[in-house]
Amino acid sequence: MNKVPIRVYGRFRLGDVLGSGSYAVVYHARNIINNDVVAIKLEPIIKNSSSLQREYCILKQLEGGVGIPHVLWFGREATYHAMALDLLGSSLHNIFLAHHQKFNLDTVVNLGDQLLTCLEYIHSHNYIHGDIKPQNVLMGLDNSRHTAFIIDFGISKEYCNTSTRTHIPFRHDRPLTGTPVFASINNHLGVEPGRHDDIESLAYMLIYFLRGSLPWLSNDHDKLSSTAILERKVNTTVEALCHGIPVEFASILVYSRSLAFSEDPDHDYLRSLLHGLLLPHTFLSSLGKTSCSASVAVKAK
Repeated sequence: MNKVPIRVYGRFRLGDVLGSGSYAVVYHARNIINNDVVAIKLEPIIKNSSSLQREYCILKQLEGGVGIPHVLWFGREATYHAMALDLLGSSLHNIFLAHHQKFNLDTVVNLGDQLLTCLEYIHSHNYIHGDIKPQNVLMGLDNSRHTAFIIDFGISKEYCNTSTRTHIPFRHDRPLTGTPVFASINNHLGVEPGRHDDIESLAYMLIYFLRGSLPWLSNDHDKLSSTAILERKVNTTVEALCHGIPVEFASILVYSRSLAFSEDPDHDYLRSLLHGLLLPHTFLSSLGKTSCSASVAVKAK
């Protein structure tokens, strides 16, 4: 097992672990030169190609976008690839759990509005994220505390050749990527992921935030295979999934599923659905608004 360095790049002193993923671990760190706090992501060097280096290159191309983490440095430290980023706050996953697994409608609308805009920015740079889920959205700190940031571009990929402007070809033999609970149905079925899959994953996440659960995410969800999750997704009607919440969220999900593989999502239309929720709501059932007593401090940008 590789020994974790105490200091990275001669200036970043590592602290506690903030989180981990399939290929890297994130640490809280402090710049001993100017006392700034940062996040350091470490990936063991076990092969020639580096997922972390690839993520660094993507973040540099997306640099400056609202909701895109700001990367400070990438390099090698001992037996690790290392990347330094601005420190961000808690994930929506942790905030959601702290608020008893329920966000109010205004919070979900604001999050959806920001994340649609961030996805539009990512898509405009010819990338799909590929793993939209609550764990991969962090709130900012200080002046950015109301901004939602999409993180972890480890499996992101280009859907369009930047030089030829041609879309990647349709394929039907791909392994499932991302997280099964929030993955699109097409992703489960082995279809090459596209922009519409990011939107479908976001729709599941917003519905989850309003309902507090998903039919394929139960107390024993850790024991469910991706095949079992797919079966429940396919067998759950949109009406049942969106029972008791504004019909606009069903519209977002239906729209995402209806898009052709290479079709450009109409992000303005999707945002307009959310903005319409500022008016009297239309519901899929007569039960009224889902009870949402908890809120997270976010606002539309």
